[in-house]
Parts: sequence; C-alpha cells; structure tokens
Amino acid sequence: MPAVIGIRHEDKYAMERRTPITPEHARKLVRDHGLRVVAETSPKRIFSDLEYTDAGAMVAPNLKQCDVIFGVKEIPEKAFEAGKSYVFFSHVIKGQAYNMPMLKKMMDLGCNLIDYERMVDDQNKRLIFFGKYAGLAGMINSLWSLGQRLKEYGYSDNPFLKIKQACNYASLDEAKQAVSAVGRLIAENGLPDEMRPLTIGFTGYGNVSIGAQEIAHLLPSKEITPTQLLELRKRKRHPKNIIYKVVFKEHHISKRKDGGTFDLHDYYTNPESYENNFEQYIPHLSVLMNCMYWDDRYPRIVTKQYLKELFSQGRPRLTVIGDITCDPDGSIECTHKGTAIEDPVFVYDPLTDKPAMGFTGNGILVMAVDILPSELPKDSSITFADALFPFIKPIAEADFNKSYDEIQLPGAIKKALILHKGKLTKDYEYISKYIQ
Repeated sequence: MPAVIGIRHEDKYAMERRTPITPEHARKLVRDHGLRVVAETSPKRIFSDLEYTDAGAMVAPNLKQCDVIFGVKEIPEKAFEAGKSYVFFSHVIKGQAYNMPMLKKMMDLGCNLIDYERMVDDQNKRLIFFGKYAGLAGMINSLWSLGQRLKEYGYSDNPFLKIKQACNYASLDEAKQAVSAVGRLIAENGLPDEMRPLTIGFTGYGNVSIGAQEIAHLLPSKEITPTQLLELRKRKRHPKNIIYKVVFKEHHISKRKDGGTFDLHDYYTNPESYENNFEQYIPHLSVLMNCMYWDDRYPRIVTKQYLKELFSQGRPRLTVIGDITCDPDGSIECTHKGTAIEDPVFVYDPLTDKPAMGFTGNGILVMAVDILPSELPKDSSITFADALFPFIKPIAEADFNKSYDEIQLPGAIKKALILHKGKLTKDYEYISKYIQ
C-alpha cells in the first residue's frame, strides 16, 4: 500500500515560504494517483491551508501519520521519527559540520534520507533544483543593493533606486516589469559619467548564472569577454546607455600553479594544482555575481587580503558582490555568513576586517541571502514541484524495508538515497569520517 505523503511546514527561517508540493500537485496525487497527502499546517507558506484542503489533501498540526515526508530545508533533530523516509535538501554531502548532528540523529532512528541535490541523470546533471530562482532573485536584489549603495555614494537619483528587494514583488513577472522599466530609463537617459562603464560579472554558467543573466538582460546590456573587459580601461569614453556583462568560466577564474595549460578535467580532478587567476578582473567590475559551485579544494575567487590591497588604494569600481553561492568564509572570503531575507546585506571593511549590517560604511557591499528562491516563493515552488512530481509516486510506493539492491526506485532517486534504514549507502560512506 502506498505511503502517506507529508508536506512539512518550513521552520528553519522566518521567511522561508516555499513548498516542494503545491496544492495543484497535491490535487493530481490524490485525484489521479489515489495517494493520501497531508500538509502540515503553516501560517506562512505561500499556499494557504485552505488551498490544500480544497485540493483534496488533509491539513494536520503534525505529520505523525505520514510515512514519507517532503520538505525543502534542513529539519530539526527533534522532528525526526524512527523508520520514516525524508526528502529534502540536507546539505550533508560536503560533510558540513553544522548538519552532522542532524544526520547522526537520522542514523540513530533508522531513517531513510533522499536528497534533492543528488537527484541526477546519467551525465550527473541535477534534475530538481531551485538554482535558477536563486539567480533570478539574487540579481534583482543585487541591482536593488547597487541603487542603495550608490545613494550612499551621493548618487541620489540613480535609476536602480526604482528597484525593490525581490521579496517585495508579488511575482517574478512584476519584478521583471520593474527591472525592464529601469532598463528603459537607462536606454533613454543614460548613466552619469562617474558610473561608466558599469560592468556586471558572472562567475559560472549553470542554472544560477542563467537566472541572474536573465534579469540582467532586461537592462540595455552588451556581453563582452573577460579579455574585452580588461581592454575597457584603455577607452577614454564609454556609451552612456550600455551596461556590460561578462561571464567567467573556470579557466578565467583559476590557473595552474606551474604555469601549464589549463585543463578542465584536471582542474576538477586535481584542484590543489591551481591558484587564483581572477584578481586581474576584479578592479574592472562594478557588480560581481558569484553563481558557481565551490568547495574548499578550489582556490578562492575573492580573498580578504586582495580586498585589503584593493581598498588601500582608494574606493574601487567594485561596489556590490551578489554572493548567490553563499559559502560562509568560502569562495568570497568576506562572506562570513549567509544573511536573512529581512536583513539581507552587509558592508565589509577590508581595512578593519569587520562587517556591518546594512548599506552604510566603508568597504564592499555584500548581498548573501542564503534562501534566495524564497523571495519568489510562488514561482519557485511551482517550478520545483513540476520537476519533482514524476518522482513522488515511486518514492511513496517504494518498500524501504527491502535491501538497497531490491528497492524499486528510479535510478535518479536511488542515486540520491544517502541513508537507507539509518546506514550510509555505498556512494556516501565517505561522510562517516565527518560524523566522527
């Protein structure tokens, strides 16, 4: 008999309003597949309790009657129940220390854990993700941040002041209309001489970067190469109604320590053989959008030491870093923490090595909201649920009491099964060293 499906109320962040299964998707599960769906009551979820009951799902104060529980973000240790199956972004595959107690609790209770991040196809390409919406919201927020920071610099009538934080728009369409309106203003009136050339750099070219670039394209933009970015400094005059955008790939960001030719396969296999190649571009960027995957095996993109050297020469062109990747003390070393939607930016002073929340102060402004898709909760939830939907019934019907080899699951789901009956599956046994 199929399991009873539960939809968690998200409780990690005050403004986390997303859901992995929308009322419309719940309706299809109940009506077309004969499944039972229970939504945990939530006063803040972007879809109301009434919308779930109207769709044929039950709404309950807890999910004790559910066998398989779908969420978005990490789940508190006290919420896990013995032997149940959980599907969410667990953030454990890098051995993240802050989530090891959670993982250990799941192991102690004999739980099953399926992680969206590891649902991949045969080419290891992710199938279910919010990444594009992180890019969309991150770019909106960074343009809003640019307007506010330029105001601090004395540009009190700059066009970016007409852009709001992403969460203050009712929908993605409304946000796009607002950015497009600013784009028309720039096309018609141009930018002040002091702000030109205005350049936006994007690290990476995956879903996050695609989303961020989609918003940037609503402005009168021209794409140039990293080499052309370096050549801009030779020009004495720049078009007043053009914003330059630059996409940086791996070979722009890192180089071999021994001076050899960059090799992408070798870079991912032996990242310790590479060092930063990105610093040459930083002085020529107005906004840096960090959109790429990173872990501590790879060279940092922006170091505190480099920012100290840059700012010791006076205020640089670089005004805003939109750190969508948001690895604390990571690829953007001055991102000391992920920020909340309700307090989204800080100014890092490289000369004192201190951050201050808000838009004021000496230094570089960093936007580092770590749940950016929740600023566009309705749009991002619908898109995510569309991708997840084909896998929900197979997960609900799977018999997790069988051995790993005998469980009937689509290959993409089986690859994402990190815990089976409380034990790390073969591909994830390496995590055990972090639990210790």
